[in-house]
Amino acid sequence: MNKLFNTKNIFKLLAVLFIAITVVSCQRDGSAEEDDIPQEELTNVVLLVTEDTPGAITNSYNYSIGAGGTQTIPLVDGKSYNVEVKFKNGNEDVTQEIIDAKDEHFLIFDFPKSNISITREDTSASTGALGKVGLLTKWNVVKVVNSSAPFLKLDLIHAPQSASPAQNGTAWGSVVGGETDAEATFNLSN
Repeated sequence: MNKLFNTKNIFKLLAVLFIAITVVSCQRDGSAEEDDIPQEELTNVVLLVTEDTPGAITNSYNYSIGAGGTQTIPLVDGKSYNVEVKFKNGNEDVTQEIIDAKDEHFLIFDFPKSNISITREDTSASTGALGKVGLLTKWNVVKVVNSSAPFLKLDLIHAPQSASPAQNGTAWGSVVGGETDAEATFNLSN
């Protein structure tokens, strides 16, 4: 009995417990393999913005996650825009991975200093258990510059318990639970 509780055995036991706790706590919901796109693999969020008029040109705005520098999206009061969200890992488009895991992802569009309404126009391909992910939207611009330095904060949420596309304050969309897979900020102007 004395040998079982000696200092050497206690240190070994504590070391094993520490390693076990560390391994378990570094995983999301029980397994690192559950996350289809780990946060570390999303490098860019790209918005493809097209004015909702025949023959309009599509402009691309690229936010590089963790690199700083925010692009400005020019919008005009009273106009509507079709916006497509793409996700990249380096040069590789990983948007299809979001679509494949549509039951686990939801986008929140927050315009804290503008008056812009959002309609989600996702097809069935990007509509899952949480509703329309938000990869395809129509923005109806009432007033771009409602306050100084307007911007869009866009969050990709992974595995929320529930999601709603309704407006919640200045944000279009809200969730209960989940984790942020990607966050991007774009300046707005008119």
